[in-house]
Amino acid sequence: MMDRQQEEDEEDTALLLDQTEKQCFTINTGAQNAVIIVISSRQNQVILLDTLEQEVTKFRECNATIDLNTLFTEATVYHRKLVNIRREMIVLHDKTTRLKKRALKLQQHKQEEDLEREQKKERELERERHLIAKPAKRSDAEPH
Repeated sequence: MMDRQQEEDEEDTALLLDQTEKQCFTINTGAQNAVIIVISSRQNQVILLDTLEQEVTKFRECNATIDLNTLFTEATVYHRKLVNIRREMIVLHDKTTRLKKRALKLQQHKQEEDLEREQKKERELERERHLIAKPAKRSDAEPH
């Protein structure tokens, strides 16, 4: 929008210059100097407007930079949080691994105890079978 305004201002200035050049031949020298001063003032205003617009743009960029700094600060904070979470996850993983190994050892130990108990029962039953009196075999020599 400012570009269109600038173009219009430049066109107006160009028209004024053309008109003033034509009028310069008919106007005396004092009036010609006044017209030239007005035209150069108008050109200086256009230059000042351009400079002001550039400064406003720079100011907006600076404000955007401040927002970027805030974002980078937040990113650093969140990165630290993620590193801490990762560290905690590694610690938890190590603990669960140790617990799983321990559980496996306990399970194996229990299975060994159960097996040992079963074997002991078998031996006891076998011993009892050996202790139970067996009927004597009859021999043919003995009368009935």
